[in-house]
Amino acid sequence: MSSNPTVTMNDSAMPAVHPESSALRTRLQARRRNVNRVALTLSIAAMLFGLFWLAWILWTTISLGIGGLSIDLFTKMTPAPNTAGGGLANAIFGSLVMVAMATLIGTPLGILAGIYLAEYGQKSPLASFIRFINDILLSAPSIVIGLFVYAVVVTRMGNFSGWAGICALALLQIPVVVRTTENMLHLVPNAMREAAFALGTPKWKMVLSITMKASYAGIITGVLLAVARISGETAPLLFTSLSNQFWSMDLGKPMANLPVTIYSFAMSPFVEWQQLAWAGVFLITLGVLGLNILARTLFKTRT
Repeated sequence: MSSNPTVTMNDSAMPAVHPESSALRTRLQARRRNVNRVALTLSIAAMLFGLFWLAWILWTTISLGIGGLSIDLFTKMTPAPNTAGGGLANAIFGSLVMVAMATLIGTPLGILAGIYLAEYGQKSPLASFIRFINDILLSAPSIVIGLFVYAVVVTRMGNFSGWAGICALALLQIPVVVRTTENMLHLVPNAMREAAFALGTPKWKMVLSITMKASYAGIITGVLLAVARISGETAPLLFTSLSNQFWSMDLGKPMANLPVTIYSFAMSPFVEWQQLAWAGVFLITLGVLGLNILARTLFKTRT
């Protein structure tokens, strides 16, 4: 009767590391390090390239625009060609009115649509269709929106108007608010919804009291970014509200606004108009920068 021999592992039975495989591993590690250095260098170079142009644009805007700031800029109307003095009071007022009205119209519609997509529609065919249209509007050039409003509103009214400009700006703002609202609501854990349903909370109350409350900072951030986007839009306003050299509070008539006024004054050969154009650019840049800082501060505070 024989017993099976016991196989024992010792150092001599361990596979030996071949010198060639060790050298190959070393070469691969060196190659990865070199590729990483090249990628990092190119990334930093691209970042510096972009920051260079951004800094140049900001410096030019500040250096040329801050010199035009004065009390007259906020109290006087746009001047006649080749006339000293004047300001941008009517253009500033018109921009504030149209942006505020577009926000009042676009924000509720965008938030309600985002709530439907995130809480009610989800993967339904209607929700998929709405998302598809919203994506098209997000990527559509603003001049296309302006031409659409011109064909639908301006031609039917028979004249350019502040209402047409408000419609164009609202159409540009709604897709941003829809996408932000839907994304923020998706970040709310489903466990919070399930807990509310377990306590017998109706869905509409759960949406208002839990999911909206948990994501309000992100939604406000999206609204502020949407406002920043439409504040400097020129193309849609050229086809809708046009401009007005005088003070006007009638939204049914052409209305002055900063983007179109800047465009007209910057293209003119008159030095006075060009200086006012740079002052208007500085005001818009300052406003957009302030909205972006406020939005990022709210989002950072919430997270």
